[in-house]
Amino acid sequence: MTHPLLGRRRLLQTGAGLTSAAALSACGRTSGTVSQPGGSVPDKFRGRTRVVVWSTFADVPGDALQGLADAFNREQNDIYVEVQFQGTYDECAQKAVVSLLAAQAPDLCVLSDVKWIRFYFGDALDSWDDYFKPGELTATYNEKLLSEGRQQDRTWWLPLARSTPLFYYNRTLFKKAGVPDRAPKTYQELYEWSKEITKLKVGGNRVALEAYQKIDGDWQFQCSAWEFGGSYSDGLDVRIDRGGAVEAGEWQRKLIFKDRIAYMADTPTNDMGNQLIATVVTSTGGLKQLTEMAKTGGWELGTGFLPKQEKFAVNTGGGGLGIFRRSPRERKQAAVEFVRFLARPENAATWAVQTGYMPVVPAAVKSPELAKLLRDDPNYSTAVKQLELTSKGDQVRMMIPNANVRIYTALQRIWSGNTPSQKAFSEVGDQLRKSVDRYRTMIEEHL
Repeated sequence: MTHPLLGRRRLLQTGAGLTSAAALSACGRTSGTVSQPGGSVPDKFRGRTRVVVWSTFADVPGDALQGLADAFNREQNDIYVEVQFQGTYDECAQKAVVSLLAAQAPDLCVLSDVKWIRFYFGDALDSWDDYFKPGELTATYNEKLLSEGRQQDRTWWLPLARSTPLFYYNRTLFKKAGVPDRAPKTYQELYEWSKEITKLKVGGNRVALEAYQKIDGDWQFQCSAWEFGGSYSDGLDVRIDRGGAVEAGEWQRKLIFKDRIAYMADTPTNDMGNQLIATVVTSTGGLKQLTEMAKTGGWELGTGFLPKQEKFAVNTGGGGLGIFRRSPRERKQAAVEFVRFLARPENAATWAVQTGYMPVVPAAVKSPELAKLLRDDPNYSTAVKQLELTSKGDQVRMMIPNANVRIYTALQRIWSGNTPSQKAFSEVGDQLRKSVDRYRTMIEEHL
């Protein structure tokens, strides 16, 4: 199964979707080291140990990561870091499965909050604790974010591009509508404001209140389910088809099909930038892009904590770094040096400033570059303040293969097909319970 000559078609079929526990188990439990993905060391860096980083970052964050890799390559003479973009979180994770089955692996891989643990369950990851001094990780990283990558008192996933959903609003439109220049305290307050906001037009188009993200919108909706008093699950007990999650789905369905002030979008951030919507709940990682779009479009951007319903709640998300168990130790040790470089306060600050992701290294906020930004632009400090109020996602979404896809597919039915949320969530709830039954033993063995 792991022979390097295994046909590409069969590899893709095996790795697609990460639904197969057997595929991931084969990635981790097969003996022998793996080779590197293709590439080469430039002549001016000849003789160095090559480190391959598989990245999910394009555009602004992609440039930021490449800039840090370039700086690392310039400052020392032993290691050359090559960043290879692999697409979205899902695409990168799928390619990692295929690559491991073909006896290849990058030395560092960006894995999302719902993907890394699947590789851990498949015994494909190596523990970071073996490459850092005792106490070094806890002294370096935000403890709450670091703890999300720990299982059985070992660290398997290091925070890098971590984020929370954030409430963004168009201050210019809020002022024109005559509503308070701040984030609403509750969903009901936002709904009252919407009566004035949605009377406005920009470029001949009536402004909508908000848009929901077609792909991966289950991450933002996790907050809504919590705030309406529900959840996706309690441990591995599926709860998506009852209570607050259903009510939150109905709330959004009403805004779309009855009030006609919301809709589903491929890229809500772009619609926000083009002033087609006045608000959006999306990742803190979109802050840099939205800030630039607001400047280009001639309007002011505001940020705030999420509105609350029965309570306030917000989850964490984003990507972190994993190393694969079967990579040669020499390459892993070289990769760790680049990780240490990224975690230096000044470099962690540069990453946060250039991308908008949360500073995962607490000492970074004291860096002059980031300290000035947090002082001069309150939008950047919102995520830092909200971090202390966050919780990690419900277990079923985080741990069951393709649970996130099943959930956002159900949400698509609500948002685009006017399917009652009880019907959509009952069907996905049944699917998730079957998956829990299938994977429970494997999960519980690793917790």
